[in-house]
Amino acid sequence: MSLLHVRDLSLKIGDTDILHDVDLSLEGGEILGIIGESGSGKSMTALSIMQLLPAGSTTAGSIMLNGESLLDMDERHMCSLRGNEVGMIFQEPMTALNPVKTIGEQVAETVLVHSDVSRSEAMKIARGALDRVELPAEQFPLDRYPHELSGGQRQRVVIALAIALRPKLLIADEPTTALDVTTQAQILTLLQKLVEEDGMGLILITHDLAVVADMADHIAIMQKGVVVEAGETVQVFRDMKHPYSKTLFAASSHVPVRDENRVIDLEKKVLSVSGVVREYQGKRTSLFRRPVPFRAVDNVSFDIFKGENVGLVGESGCGKSTLTRAILGLNPVQGGEISLLDVRVAPGMPKSMRAGVQVVFQDPYGSFNPRWKVERLVAEPFHLLDSPPDNRRERVAEALENVGMSAADMDKYIHEFSGGQRQRIAIARALLLRPDLIVLDEAVSALDVSIRAQILDLLAELSDRLGLSYLFISHDLTVVRAITDRVLVMKDGKIVEEGNSEEVFRSPQHPYTRELLAAAPDIEKALQARQERA
Repeated sequence: MSLLHVRDLSLKIGDTDILHDVDLSLEGGEILGIIGESGSGKSMTALSIMQLLPAGSTTAGSIMLNGESLLDMDERHMCSLRGNEVGMIFQEPMTALNPVKTIGEQVAETVLVHSDVSRSEAMKIARGALDRVELPAEQFPLDRYPHELSGGQRQRVVIALAIALRPKLLIADEPTTALDVTTQAQILTLLQKLVEEDGMGLILITHDLAVVADMADHIAIMQKGVVVEAGETVQVFRDMKHPYSKTLFAASSHVPVRDENRVIDLEKKVLSVSGVVREYQGKRTSLFRRPVPFRAVDNVSFDIFKGENVGLVGESGCGKSTLTRAILGLNPVQGGEISLLDVRVAPGMPKSMRAGVQVVFQDPYGSFNPRWKVERLVAEPFHLLDSPPDNRRERVAEALENVGMSAADMDKYIHEFSGGQRQRIAIARALLLRPDLIVLDEAVSALDVSIRAQILDLLAELSDRLGLSYLFISHDLTVVRAITDRVLVMKDGKIVEEGNSEEVFRSPQHPYTRELLAAAPDIEKALQARQERA
């Protein structure tokens, strides 16, 4: 008997068809990868299994877990299964975590709800789960809050919460979206280990084809709520039949075509970072001794010229986001200087200066006001202009269409979109004023491969045509290699290697750079390794 058997699953929300006759099967100890574009029905399939569907939803077909029909269970019975027999890792950690509870309390809460243990024992289990996802006690005590962690660290807390009780079935919806490549490799290795040791079934939902090629025993490719191709992983990748599958595979290795006549103006510095130091107050260990400060950014220097695209890579916690906030004038620095177009950057910078630098944040949902419609969200940068344009609505529509959205989306709220669609809206907002510098902090991390290819093409075309400069911060080395002219590698607050992107990726000099490249998933290498193991 299969651990999970989904047969002819259909889903409607109101009068809208979401899923059509979805068939899936998963044995204990196996990994099923589900891939497809944003809006293809991947997450709704997972939510159907968890029975966490919105009001007005109607389902047909069957979902059997260990011989029990989930569609026939009442909510009380489903509550006993969720977290205990079935765990789920959600895509956006900041919306999955409670900001007013410590990470220890939140992981322990799952244990207390589903197990007959004391609070102290639950906290011990929580500590063990956090240790397993590489959040050691000396750096991440149980009394830390989500806002004190980076995006990747928060995602690891969500994973710890889901695996605390070692469920029979784990549904991972983009579990490594916010993680750097080395941490991603560690987490995926951990998930594989759990599957092997506990006989757990894992459904891995992702837009990263390389991850699926490396991990999944079987895959299902979805488009518009339908499974268009499914089967054993190597067989599907080697003998793709459906046009949509071929499109996804081609997009995963897409490299934007750059203008051969593009000129980087080395006489005009858009951004200058010179000897920047950013420190935070350390934890006090003695009543009579001053705490030792923590140096998040340590003597960092680099320049970005007009029309140049520079990548900044490194693990979570290396100082990338801290440096970004200083560049945007959101945080002061304790040493060095940052200049934008030869004007010093500091907190309280004037509106006219802020109009010249825009940012796309890592967490799209957290960067928007959920009470505003999309038109107002995208048009927000207009307040930096002395006189907002009369054709505001037309400008917003144009920006949305440039990133693959439609003008009709202006009248919707942000919660009505998928994670990838929210990120596209964030990019549209940053492009609205056509600034001199755009800081892209994991700008395409939440996008599926085909939309990512479109966005990279768009960013490259805009940079070539308008002479825009980008600071592209990402843990996806493939993306950085495809879009940037020069790359900076950051570790423990320092730049350990920099140079021409292609040269650094082809022949890395620093051991840390080599470690990052070795951890990056690769489709062909993964498929070859699977065939050799077989």
